[in-house]
Amino acid sequence: MRVVVAMSGGVDSAVAAARCVRAGHDVVGISLRLARDGTGSCCSLDDFLDARAVADRLGFPHYVFDFTDVFEREVVEPFVAEYLAGRTPNPCARCNEHVKFGLLARRARELGAARLATGHYARIGVDPESGEARLRTAADATKDQTYFLFALTEGQLAETLFPVGELTKAEVRAEAAALGLPVAQKPESMEVCFVPARDVAGFVERRAGLDALRPGAVVDESGREIGRHGGVHRFTVGQRRGLGVATGERRYVQAIDAVSGTVTAVPAGQLGTAGLLARAVTWAGGRQPAPDTPMTVRIRHRNAPVRARVSPLSADAARVCFEDRGPAVTPGQAAVFYQSDLVLGGGWIAEAIP
Repeated sequence: MRVVVAMSGGVDSAVAAARCVRAGHDVVGISLRLARDGTGSCCSLDDFLDARAVADRLGFPHYVFDFTDVFEREVVEPFVAEYLAGRTPNPCARCNEHVKFGLLARRARELGAARLATGHYARIGVDPESGEARLRTAADATKDQTYFLFALTEGQLAETLFPVGELTKAEVRAEAAALGLPVAQKPESMEVCFVPARDVAGFVERRAGLDALRPGAVVDESGREIGRHGGVHRFTVGQRRGLGVATGERRYVQAIDAVSGTVTAVPAGQLGTAGLLARAVTWAGGRQPAPDTPMTVRIRHRNAPVRARVSPLSADAARVCFEDRGPAVTPGQAAVFYQSDLVLGGGWIAEAIP
């Protein structure tokens, strides 16, 4: 079986490729040029050379595809627009949906591949009722990446392999070292790959231009102005540092109004929420749950899932009510729904329920 492996130049995709070779597949390695201006940690020449070195070591061909146009349209432009609108985007989930498991998957089929393999920490299971492919959390809970993969359809999962989903990060590195792969100890990147030096605000300003920014007031819980700021793109819900205010107590961003340019900053005890409204919701297998179905929901990649009851409001919207008063909710991020280790679906956070 021919398998296309998406190769980032890191250790995870290298071991995913090695496991596909060991399984006897006809492997083709593909790296993607994504960032148009070559900034950030995304798709550097060194990454391409590392991916090529792994392919040479394992004995399969490696190519670089230029996907800069689709990446700009589907990931970078929405990233900038979301920050200007006072929301906090999730570019990794959009990249997976539109680029890696969208355009790259189609290119893989054009190359005669039956499967696309990646180095994501996730697993593919079987729905006990329908027998269809379902997304499952990784064996290593600390590395699980299903939060960024929630939008994958059953058809996409059926054509996907996650060869490292059963491994811990330590096991991946040990396997890479045992195989003599040159990236065995390569550090991993944690920031937004196309933003240089973690300078999100500067990136948005350079892309949007000063006329598009939304400066305004920082206000307290009563609406009293306690400071000024240079643009709502500089803030995210839950943020504590960089607020530019001094009130004698720690304050956190509770809400961002891009129309007026107002940022509300409150003490930590006032950040909690009762739930959220999610839009553009998709459900595994297209099957909506019954109203008030108990499940767990993850609202940020690094947050632990919280217990909640979820009620569909329409074909693509849902209300999520936390069983206990929950953490700060960040519009623009994903809300991903779980039952045990199965991903039931997910959507995009539109607003918090106070």
